[in-house]
Amino acid sequence: MNGDATGAGFAIEIRERYGDVARDRWPVSVDPLPDELLSSWLHRLAIANGIAPRAFAGVLGLGDGMWSPRLDLLLPLEIAALLLDQSGVPHEAISPMATTGCAFTPLLLPLRENAHRNRSTWMQYCPRCLADDDAPYFRRRWRLATRISCFVHGCGLRDRCPACRHGIATFDQVDLVPQHFCARCVFDLRGATKVPIKTAARRLERAVDDICRVEAIKGSPATSDLVPRLLRAPKAIDAGPAKSLTSLSTSARIRCFELLAAGPLDWLVAGQDAVAAHRRRSILAAGGHDGLIAGLADFLAKHQKRPRSDRPTQPSAGLADLLTAYLRVAGDRTASKLHRDLPAQRA
Repeated sequence: MNGDATGAGFAIEIRERYGDVARDRWPVSVDPLPDELLSSWLHRLAIANGIAPRAFAGVLGLGDGMWSPRLDLLLPLEIAALLLDQSGVPHEAISPMATTGCAFTPLLLPLRENAHRNRSTWMQYCPRCLADDDAPYFRRRWRLATRISCFVHGCGLRDRCPACRHGIATFDQVDLVPQHFCARCVFDLRGATKVPIKTAARRLERAVDDICRVEAIKGSPATSDLVPRLLRAPKAIDAGPAKSLTSLSTSARIRCFELLAAGPLDWLVAGQDAVAAHRRRSILAAGGHDGLIAGLADFLAKHQKRPRSDRPTQPSAGLADLLTAYLRVAGDRTASKLHRDLPAQRA
């Protein structure tokens, strides 16, 4: 139904029935983004289809509260089937967005919407990542207590709205507002100021991340010991009454990593068998697996004697690139497992 140029009348046009257009699926399909958290995708899917996130819980047959973060931890089969049928997104794309069946699940921040300023909330974010996104979304890696900074932008993460100090509560949004706006005060999270963090703390964070990935790839028995050590990390610096790394706010964990980086790292290495201890110490000393590979490449380049040749030199990949590629291939062989383990993003 449209008005004419003079506004004097309306032209009536018969169009397709809504049911024929939408058929058996929701009108708008939304593709998951790299490393996107299931709840983040659900919020974007709801808004794209004209439904506020809080109301979308009813569409899925769920109650109110932290309905979408709970699905991150456990996606029931019937809801997974509903999402598959209605969104058109295949199961193999939906399932990896959840955090179920992961050896590092104990390192996930607890489902706590709001808390005292020194206590954790359930979600962290990087304002600059949100600002760079065409469609701002929340990453799976931001749920981990061992993550305190953005590997891309080099700034500390946040776990609260800087305007109202509430935690991220997109699941409780009652309006059709993109999820990078605070559900409490509508502050644009992309505008949050940069959180400073010391280089030593970021270096330790990256090394811890790589230790987790390498031990997951190798299927090392030491992995079962790694998680409890990381959870007890605050006790290594006498961080007051804190019982676990997951109980601290992001700002408190940043301070914790800065203090840990300034002292001995026996809390992460001591008591391990010789092979596991050497591997962890090597990665810690290099500041991550990339640094370890670069050091190995430099060592081999200095000590490897190559016969001279009069033939023109052809372009070739550097040794560090080859070693890095080997690690990625090894990781690809266990991709289905690693996708649920500690993800890493390289600068």
